[in-house]
Amino acid sequence: MPENKFNELKSVVSELREKCPWDKKQTFQSLRSLTIEEVYELSDAIIDEEAKEIEEEAGDLLLHVLFYAKLGEEKKLFSINTIIEKLIKKLKERHPHIYGNLIVNSSEEVEANWEKIKKEKRHSKKTLSNISSKIPPLVKAMRIQEKVKTVGFDWDNKEQVIEKIEEELKELKNELNKKNNTKKIKDEIGDLIFSVINFSRFIGIDPEESLEKTNLKFIKRFNTMEKKILKEGKSFSDMSLSEMDRYWELSKKDE
Repeated sequence: MPENKFNELKSVVSELREKCPWDKKQTFQSLRSLTIEEVYELSDAIIDEEAKEIEEEAGDLLLHVLFYAKLGEEKKLFSINTIIEKLIKKLKERHPHIYGNLIVNSSEEVEANWEKIKKEKRHSKKTLSNISSKIPPLVKAMRIQEKVKTVGFDWDNKEQVIEKIEEELKELKNELNKKNNTKKIKDEIGDLIFSVINFSRFIGIDPEESLEKTNLKFIKRFNTMEKKILKEGKSFSDMSLSEMDRYWELSKKDE
């Protein structure tokens, strides 16, 4: 049944490509931004912990993969079969502890060996040579830290990372006391954020997910606060920060 459904899905994609005016005009380039949007929608569903939404968004992403495969087939570049074949080969190559004789004792060893195998496949053997310049800075910081960890460049304990955060915060405060120092302040803010991301990674927390949850929490609290203020016939422009803060605390209590 699953194989039949997959073949049915491929047939639907082919039919849409042939008969639908919108599908007909799509290219690799036109689908790129839409695919990125789909990835973020899947990310939102995961953050919301909504199984049905994850299921639906994963389906949308699968559609994009099949569409790219269809475009590749039309141009005689690749097909869904070659995509799958290469993926199977890659997975087996990078899991020699399952499909070979390598013995590993932890997920960290699996990750380190994965990076080692990737390096051997690349022209450049440098640890950070394949970090994409297009990924968002927060995600890029995580990938950088994860990759250097595989060669042993990491902290011994979380207390060390906290000390680093405190050090970076102190350096930022020092720069803030100086005049005409915008560039250095930017540098120190970047260092501080990088250190906080590093701490989050070190303790196994996704910083992007944490930040997004805080964004959503802030939006919810602010909307509640604004609703209370408007209900009482007041306006932000006529209120002091301390008055707004009182409503902010009330909105927190309503959660």
